[in-house]
Amino acid sequence: MSLAAQSSTAPTAAESRAPVVLQVLPALEAGGVERGTVQIARGLVEAGWTALVASSGGPMTHELDRAGGRHIDCALATKSPLKIRRNADRLAEIIEAHGVDLVHARSRAPAWSALHAARRTGRPFVTTFHSPYGDGLFKHWYNAVMARGDAVIAISAFVYDHVRRTYGVDDDRLVMIHRGVDVDLFDPNRVSAERMIQLANAWRLPDGGPVVMLPGRLTRWKGQAVLIEALAMLGREDVTCILVGADQGRARYRRELEDLAEKRGVRGMVRILDHCRDMSAAYMLADVVVSASIEPEGFGRVSAEAQAMGRPVIATDNGASGEIIQEGRTGWLIPPRDPAALARALEAALALDNEWREHMAAVARRNICDNFTVELMCARTLAVYDSVLRS
Repeated sequence: MSLAAQSSTAPTAAESRAPVVLQVLPALEAGGVERGTVQIARGLVEAGWTALVASSGGPMTHELDRAGGRHIDCALATKSPLKIRRNADRLAEIIEAHGVDLVHARSRAPAWSALHAARRTGRPFVTTFHSPYGDGLFKHWYNAVMARGDAVIAISAFVYDHVRRTYGVDDDRLVMIHRGVDVDLFDPNRVSAERMIQLANAWRLPDGGPVVMLPGRLTRWKGQAVLIEALAMLGREDVTCILVGADQGRARYRRELEDLAEKRGVRGMVRILDHCRDMSAAYMLADVVVSASIEPEGFGRVSAEAQAMGRPVIATDNGASGEIIQEGRTGWLIPPRDPAALARALEAALALDNEWREHMAAVARRNICDNFTVELMCARTLAVYDSVLRS
């Protein structure tokens, strides 16, 4: 059944007032899901709609406020059936009190409560699949709530195919909308020399040598260990490798990486740094950006942001990387868990002359501006909302 043919007892796209959209997620931490939530809220406000977000809060609540959205405290991160029922009651109250027209769930735990609340109040229910998620009998049942939306958004063709194949969501209800990059924030022309110097000094980067950067929280599946092995195979002593990302309490894994670098003879080349607040400047310090994830990425935010900054990218060819990177034109795709292939790609990237590097930067920037912007993501998402509301 197509989106246009679906029925709903929710108000249609407003005749007398702009629609009210409620997004639900566990918290507003500093992650990709949370950033996308705030970006959609800003897009709603700019379109004259009302944007509400229910979560337990977090550091991005202030960004939501600046975007013109409104946050409503609601602790939704639970798998307890009793708490899910209580949260559904709470969300139903919020829906009625604020005249919510549509509910958009962005995570599995809140989605169970949001589904019950939306069905009880007769509002349309939209979901976003951000990754394939794990499988198994219980997990499949638990994850399947994300496939029960009146519209189901997948953030890449890779995720789209997984949802259709695994959960049987038909093409009339399933839509692919890539995540968007803020190309005003990630713009090499807007990063001052002062910002770059300040960050380089804070990180104590040596002068002259090439910099290889892997942004991403310190977790095994991001592939930091693969990069360290590749550096040892590369056989260069002039390279500085920056691993940018907080360990989020994974102190043992951090020690493992330090020990591996020591064992492979590259400890002096590897810097493990905490989360960076100025990633635009950070990308500008890199000669090449690496995404070495050993598990499939649902989208690949690092690969997209780095291209927006005109940086050559090396990424593992699993998940959505092939949708974002133009092989040989904006970067290189390599097999996962293959340090030798990564070493060869690093050698090629570091050997680029200035003319080819500038050409690749221009093509990469154009690729993101044409296909992966926040504006495109918001316009396509609001079109889904409008279609569901009108059905």
